[in-house]
Amino acid sequence: MVDLQGQYKHIKPQINEAFQSILDTAYYIGGPEVKGFQADLEKYLDVKHVIPCANGTDALQVAMMGLGLKPGDEVITVDFTFAATVEVIALLNLTPVLVDVDEATFNMDIDALKKAITPKTKAIVPVHLFGQCANMEAILEVAKAHDLFVIEDNAQAIGADYTFSNGTKKKAGTMGNVGTTSFFPSKNLGCYGDGGAIFTNDDDLAHIIRGVVNHGMYKRYYHDVVGVNSRLDSLQAAVLQIKLPLLDGYCAARQKAAKFYSDAFANCSKIETPEISDFTTHVFHQYTLKTNNVDRNALHQHLLDNGIPNAIYYPVPLHSQKAYVDSRYNESDFNVTNKLIETVISLPMHTELDEEQQQFIVDTILEFCK
Repeated sequence: MVDLQGQYKHIKPQINEAFQSILDTAYYIGGPEVKGFQADLEKYLDVKHVIPCANGTDALQVAMMGLGLKPGDEVITVDFTFAATVEVIALLNLTPVLVDVDEATFNMDIDALKKAITPKTKAIVPVHLFGQCANMEAILEVAKAHDLFVIEDNAQAIGADYTFSNGTKKKAGTMGNVGTTSFFPSKNLGCYGDGGAIFTNDDDLAHIIRGVVNHGMYKRYYHDVVGVNSRLDSLQAAVLQIKLPLLDGYCAARQKAAKFYSDAFANCSKIETPEISDFTTHVFHQYTLKTNNVDRNALHQHLLDNGIPNAIYYPVPLHSQKAYVDSRYNESDFNVTNKLIETVISLPMHTELDEEQQQFIVDTILEFCK
């Protein structure tokens, strides 16, 4: 699904040199690499504050802690996504409220969002799934009307651009009160372990978050807020600092591969290729198809039998997961999600894909769909 070894070969000298320098200085935590990457990412995103942390899940949790959300506050997010998004809501004793997604884009359904708001709602967490932004202009309008926080889960769409109706452009993750991301190795911007970051233009919120990620300390051994231990180490920051200037090129390579797939499947009625909203670019963290009148699970196995990696994101919706089952939910609230879990399949998508590999993948799928 992702060729990290191939990608490493292109940057091997820089990576090895950076690692050796850190090993020589033994500055493993909070070193110059962390500060340098933070500054570089702030410039790339055109955001005032980037606060690195240990992983994308921590980023979401810390963002919610920084906003001062209280037990019982309702937080709306989507049913069709990875569990980390709802996990942190539950961990903080907040009340998760799951809503359905748009069938074309897999992102938050705006009508479902509006229906889910109650007097207890305090925040919305849109997930920019698979690499393109949710409808942030509409989400921000809803949030403003109801005085709600917006926390962008940008774990899969770093590098994507959003264009508002007035022509203003923003990077994914920089439009709400706070944005979060993951640097898990398979991400478009990935390190060689775990890593994450939080973005905001709010000076006061940034100050709080900086304390939260460091045991609540602004001065050593003085704990001003309740915090956690969530830091990006120097080795991971060094990898990210080397990769960040390459991110737009990585995204372009993914977009080129996605176009190859989409063109190849254009005349196959049993395959629906990804739809890109007109207000966002798509950086294709995943290339996810929908199947029509074909056994998706059999296709999944057929690809495996032919040595082709593929994945089903996500086979069980969050509202059906044992940890998050809630009597408030009705199956009719999740018609789109319940359809997607039976029809979606994701193909290999990474910077090292070549046309010969893609042609074999395409031919294998088209043969199955005859």
